[in-house]
Amino acid sequence: MNFTLYNTLKRSKESFRPLKDKHINMYVCGMTVYDYCHIGHARLLVAFDVITRFLRAQGWQVNYVRNITDIDDKILNRARENGEAFESLSERFIAAMHEDEAKLNILRPDAEPRATAHIHEIIQLIEVLHTKDYAYRAENGDVYYRVSKFADYGKLSNKNSEELLAGARIAVEEQKHDPRDFVLWKSAKPGEVSWPSPWGPGRPGWHIECSAMTKACLGETMDIHGGGPDLPFPHHENEIAQSEAANGCTLANYWMHAGAVRIDGEKMSKSLNNFFTVRDVLKQYHPEIVRFLLVSCHYRSPINYSEENLLEAKTGLERFYFALRGYEKVAPQNWQQLGETEAGKKFIDAMSDDFNSRLALVPMYELIRDINQLKASDNQAAEQAVASLKAMGGILGILQADPNQVLQGSSASKQEGELSAADIEQMIEQRHQAKLAKNYGLADQIREQLTAAGVVLEDSRSGTTWRRQ
Repeated sequence: MNFTLYNTLKRSKESFRPLKDKHINMYVCGMTVYDYCHIGHARLLVAFDVITRFLRAQGWQVNYVRNITDIDDKILNRARENGEAFESLSERFIAAMHEDEAKLNILRPDAEPRATAHIHEIIQLIEVLHTKDYAYRAENGDVYYRVSKFADYGKLSNKNSEELLAGARIAVEEQKHDPRDFVLWKSAKPGEVSWPSPWGPGRPGWHIECSAMTKACLGETMDIHGGGPDLPFPHHENEIAQSEAANGCTLANYWMHAGAVRIDGEKMSKSLNNFFTVRDVLKQYHPEIVRFLLVSCHYRSPINYSEENLLEAKTGLERFYFALRGYEKVAPQNWQQLGETEAGKKFIDAMSDDFNSRLALVPMYELIRDINQLKASDNQAAEQAVASLKAMGGILGILQADPNQVLQGSSASKQEGELSAADIEQMIEQRHQAKLAKNYGLADQIREQLTAAGVVLEDSRSGTTWRRQ
């Protein structure tokens, strides 16, 4: 059960030590639900899904909490633009997020707290900070966190005072005592969504939401806190300042952050118009191809999302399913059985070293070679290799589908008039009958028609199988 992970706080890999034996409390900052999930979100969700799967397979009792921010400026602005209630907008995009997760084979977290369900806890936390003089109410009614009072501010992002000041911004309507201070409670303007509080009607700032939800779900100190690449500063830095000032203890022992997604080498950004939602991508590619692309890279490394890399992932995934074809009824090995194999030990060692899924794919590719070599000579040994491969794939959330379903699915970019599976099967039968009648010209013609339609035929003694190009 031993493993190491990279701790952003220490800027190094460390051996994991739990707060409670065999238990892991993990909180990951989730979505702000004002739009559909994009590929950057998918990268985060898949990364921590793989981490959770591996830890549970090792025998850890993982309590995985991932929040939903359902009240925020972006949500309110989008709802106002649409002329709908913010609750309606957030519910719609929460449902869409769950749909995307299901397609990408992402397991739901154990708890999914929403900010609007924890307003009481948020207010209580701000009251504690106010009592301890870590918070103050400005003349405009907003309540701010007093950064200068928290001596460790900047320890997660490793920023000094000058860098923190350089990154600070003060809007015209803000009345901070210090440029680094950040809002805990926003006073409501006439007509705005609000909740009653000791400082008047208003709503929470973004950062305080997570401090309240982590405490409500996991207590004052947790094992692991995770999030995306843009969260160490200011969000997680502010979480630390709020929680540790209020509770007087460490918020999290380990901090983990997934790497960024780049689009054709550039930072993914709406302003650059290189922004792709998960559902748009899944219109063109099988969900497992997208997931395979994401797990093919170490979770902390930047990943380049491009048409070329997607096609490369498609080719790689098909290699696995070619090897698994014909072994649909073989069950995955259990964790103990997997650990007794040479390939399994390599896989577990790779995943135990900061969840290195990229390195974990190496023994999986080696198993492909073994399966293909053993098919004709030792089918029992081939089945054992298949069982190992499926067990490893289960940790990465791949290779659990019917091979033909993946290989014979719609082409990467579905064209008008594309042949259906039934059409293809019918043409293969016509070709078979033509060959029986020794009409080899017609048989060749049908094969050429299928090739032109992007269908590859594979003849063997047991018959003809097919896949899409």
